[in-house]
Amino acid sequence: MRFFVPVLILLWAMIPVAANAAPDADLWPAWQVHDDTSDAMINHSAWQVILDHHLVLVSPGVTTFDYASAKTASRAQLGGYLTAMQSIAIDGYNRDQQMAFWINLYNAQTVAVVLDHYPVDSIRDIDISPGLFSSGPWDKKLLVVEGRQLSLNDIEHRILRPIWQDARIHYALNCASVGCPALAASAYDADRIEEQLDKAALAFIRDERAVQLAPDGSEVELSSIFDWYRSDFGDSDAAFSDHLARYAGLEFATWLSVHGDDLPISGYHYDWSLNDSDS
Repeated sequence: MRFFVPVLILLWAMIPVAANAAPDADLWPAWQVHDDTSDAMINHSAWQVILDHHLVLVSPGVTTFDYASAKTASRAQLGGYLTAMQSIAIDGYNRDQQMAFWINLYNAQTVAVVLDHYPVDSIRDIDISPGLFSSGPWDKKLLVVEGRQLSLNDIEHRILRPIWQDARIHYALNCASVGCPALAASAYDADRIEEQLDKAALAFIRDERAVQLAPDGSEVELSSIFDWYRSDFGDSDAAFSDHLARYAGLEFATWLSVHGDDLPISGYHYDWSLNDSDS
């Protein structure tokens, strides 16, 4: 009994670290199956209708979502879209169709889980993930695709990141928070997914959610996304800088040309407040 209190204190001290740690990319090989010869297309128009009705453009590259109106007007339609997506045998589609499928499914399910618990101040308040040290909804098995139960983390870290190995995925997935890349106004479309991924990268990296240069130009503060998933963007400062420069505006690109080989990063930031248009 005398060891109970110290152990409990130690466990509680570990919780913030565990809650903020990003999972590694861990490939589930079964999801690699695809058919490059297939020209079959997946219809995401139902998701597009929901975006058209409830997504709010705040400024170029920045959006919010009207959860209050969607909860009453579109929750059933969103459920129908998610049901339809879960009935698809995704193994039989080509890679671009699959990528668009997983991104749209992730974003739509994220909106759905917020609606099911709305009103909330943050998605992290939706504490439905199993496990003592888990928080938020990301590890809850919310979907079934081809008979396999999946969580949001499964889609991101066991399917999208390890299969495509494309850092732009981080700009396409929306976690319903002010600090994350914006929920795109257009559903992802296999026929133009490269253009859409570049557009998402440009929108985020050129916004203060991602990059805040010090007034004197001596250092930069970055989104925590670049800390949590640093290896996805480049292991070395030079490789990371090259990625950022590809999508940076003129001022930041010029700064990177001087400091890119040894980035003076002052810290990281992230706003977990809900990306709610009523906030």
